Amino acid sequence: MNYFLIVYNRSTGESDIRRTFTSTRRSEAMSARFELEDLHRGDANIEIVVLGADSEQGLMKTHSRYFRSAKDMIREAVS
Repeated sequence: MNYFLIVYNRSTGESDIRRTFTSTRRSEAMSARFELEDLHRGDANIEIVVLGADSEQGLMKTHSRYFRSAKDMIREAVS
């Protein structure tokens, strides 16, 4: 399993995978997350997460809300 450090902007729906960590580096991933949270403290639109998945493709499938725009999600919900 890999761990992906993601910065998600709720207002724009944009995601940025900042770093990928191997399974043995989970604690480093969490430390990096906390550093980014400190940088974005007070910005309610920014969400910092560390998510685990075997691959980036798997991550995009299991946590698709971080990788689709708000317009895409609304369009899919009404169709």
